Amino acid sequence: MPCGTGLHLARVAAVDRGRYVIRDAQEELPAELSGRFLHHAASSVDLPCVGDWVCAEYHDAASHATLHDLMPRRSFLRRKSPGKNIDFQMIAANIDVAFIVQSCHFDFNVRRLERYLVMVNEGHIEPVLLLTKTDLVSETELQRMIGNIRAAGITARIVTLSNVTGEGVEQVRALMQPGKTYCLLGSSGVGKTTLINQLLGQDALQTGAVSGTGEGRHTTTRRHLIPLDNGALLIDMPGMRELGILSAGEGLDDSFADIKALAGRCRFSDCSHGKEPGCAIRKAIENGELDAAHYQSYLKLKAESDFNEMSYVDKRNKDRAFGKMVRTVLKEKQK
Repeated sequence: MPCGTGLHLARVAAVDRGRYVIRDAQEELPAELSGRFLHHAASSVDLPCVGDWVCAEYHDAASHATLHDLMPRRSFLRRKSPGKNIDFQMIAANIDVAFIVQSCHFDFNVRRLERYLVMVNEGHIEPVLLLTKTDLVSETELQRMIGNIRAAGITARIVTLSNVTGEGVEQVRALMQPGKTYCLLGSSGVGKTTLINQLLGQDALQTGAVSGTGEGRHTTTRRHLIPLDNGALLIDMPGMRELGILSAGEGLDDSFADIKALAGRCRFSDCSHGKEPGCAIRKAIENGELDAAHYQSYLKLKAESDFNEMSYVDKRNKDRAFGKMVRTVLKEKQK
């Protein structure tokens, strides 16, 4: 859908407390939402996030802009809002590949990796796993970590990186194609900023000091779309402490495809995988074909997703009912 007369197609490069920075073919400039845009946005999901394509009206020789429309998203990253609030939080949009970054030294955690994969698969984004700081572990330990990833049924490509020797950086660079958009997902201190500086070939982003454990300090404070010399685009983002799953749907099935395939071999279509005879999942756990911790992680994420989805639907129904009541009261006052 093209933009209307007098509007220009641009991309959101950064968002900070309701203020926007957009990028077109020439430069970046500040922008704000039009009143109409704000009025028609039913929730924060309808507002632009980093990576979105928008229709912008330029003012004062293109020194700033007003955003009027949001183009349909072809992919997205979202999570449950942090805390007790049951709602979606948009993280970024229109991403081709997500680099999921874990440090071999202090951050490695297969269960957290599974959460990231659910988020990425739900948003129709291709995942690639980056294991950083390989210089801080032995080759035997590194292979054990990779084995644990594969034992969890994770088939995504894995690239190992050393921020000290630069090993793996060229592999990452070779994966990044002109015109495609990539993002870095991972906890604070796993080496995301250092990797970006290596890809840029300069210390464009400041990195924090490294603690005695080898954990870098958090430096990125907001999501930002960064153009690379080869024409690829990279979204850097702060480490996320909370990775709540809300209405994962296909993302959960794609991330646990091995469990879904096993469930299809159960004798009964409604098998609860408890004590029913002919349960393929229980048999796979008993004979070592399926890792029990991997299956328990699936059950935990599914229960969390189902619970949050029910709460979200209930919240939306209450919001609609309240809105209907307000409109009824206003009509009565106007009579």
